Amino acid sequence: CLLAGAINGLGSIFYYLALARIPASVGQMLYSTYPLFLTVWLILDHQPPDRLTLFRILIATLAVVFLTLTNNSGVDLIGALMMLIASALFALHLPINQRILYEIPAPTVTLYTLSAMSAVVIPAYLMFDHSLPGQGAAWGAVAWLTLVTVLSRLTLFFGVKHLGGIRAALLGLTELLATIVFSHLWLGETLTSIQWVGTILLCLSLG
Repeated sequence: CLLAGAINGLGSIFYYLALARIPASVGQMLYSTYPLFLTVWLILDHQPPDRLTLFRILIATLAVVFLTLTNNSGVDLIGALMMLIASALFALHLPINQRILYEIPAPTVTLYTLSAMSAVVIPAYLMFDHSLPGQGAAWGAVAWLTLVTVLSRLTLFFGVKHLGGIRAALLGLTELLATIVFSHLWLGETLTSIQWVGTILLCLSLG
């Protein structure tokens, strides 16, 4: 759990650094390639994928190319790379937790993993950013984000325990729809026609 949490904590740092550089909707789509990274980790664990999975990887690669393009100057490539690193690290922690979940209940794994994440993220915060959120909405956002993170990890680990890592990761595609809707309603973000092509390709690759 400590190893999985540390990996996930490092990935979360890359995730929020990336969000400072690219739109949330595009960032979440890039992050949603983690089932494909999970496939790579399973290959390294001597669990080779079938031909359909390899075809999905090809489609997802094309989707990433389209998602990082716009009609103007394009998405920040450093931000896109950070988000892909975050996705790869998130995918890596799944098979680690899957092994743990054979013997430990999901709520216990959630507590240990999130505690290890905090042990990585808090020192990083103290080293690079000493400012605290201001009064009002900022603290509310932090509180909601914490609650959502705990609930999402808890339900994720229940899913991994009962479905396995690959199936749980593929079902996570629904988060794409939520991100697109809320980024449009709350942040006013929109996708270009080229990025919609990438969105459709990504849905096809993970569906």
